[in-house]
Amino acid sequence: MERLVFALEPRVSVFDCDGTLWGGDAGYGFMVWSIEQGLVSRAMSDWIDTRHRAYMAGKVSELAICGEMTQIYAGLREAELRSAAAEFVKSHVRQRIFAEMAALVERLRERGVALWTVSSTNKWVIVEGVREFGIAEDRVLAAEVRVESGMLTPELIDVPTDEGKAASLRRVGLERPDAVFGNSIHDLAMLEMGRGAFPVNPSPALLVAARERGWGHFRPAAAVGVHAAVAGE
Repeated sequence: MERLVFALEPRVSVFDCDGTLWGGDAGYGFMVWSIEQGLVSRAMSDWIDTRHRAYMAGKVSELAICGEMTQIYAGLREAELRSAAAEFVKSHVRQRIFAEMAALVERLRERGVALWTVSSTNKWVIVEGVREFGIAEDRVLAAEVRVESGMLTPELIDVPTDEGKAASLRRVGLERPDAVFGNSIHDLAMLEMGRGAFPVNPSPALLVAARERGWGHFRPAAAVGVHAAVAGE
């Protein structure tokens, strides 16, 4: 995959995060963990649990549940959510980073490629997750609510999933990124935008779509901390 990526001589590369840069679903994981930590009220916890069960049963859309999993933190101070996200990423995400993807991102960054991430997980978790990849917060497009006077509100700003991922990229002026990486069918719209599309750990539905479009795919062999991956430890 790396040979094909650099053959494009990319100037802009875009990555999904959960399942692409690291294993697992950090969005759902953080929701469960934050409830256990007492960041979410009992009433809100019961409500989002019911909604997530309905989502798993196909009765709530991907767009709706990703927004709601971000809105449940309304009323918290942003600083509190940032701190919680940093703690969660340190204890539950870093060890699941894919070594090959960490090394690829590092080589792209060294070559001056503009790196962006697009995710339906809440922005605060993604910002912390990609911090050590050298990806700046202003290049993170993720599920986000408005912040007023340091407090999170329930007003959604963005929920990038499915066609929304492509729309989010277009809003920041990225009509045709050079290399795009994603793992699920919810990444298909943005993968189709790229000069080069690179499915990573593709879900069954994305694998079918990739084969129909003549795309290859890549399955990382291991997940390790990002420092170990870059340093070759």
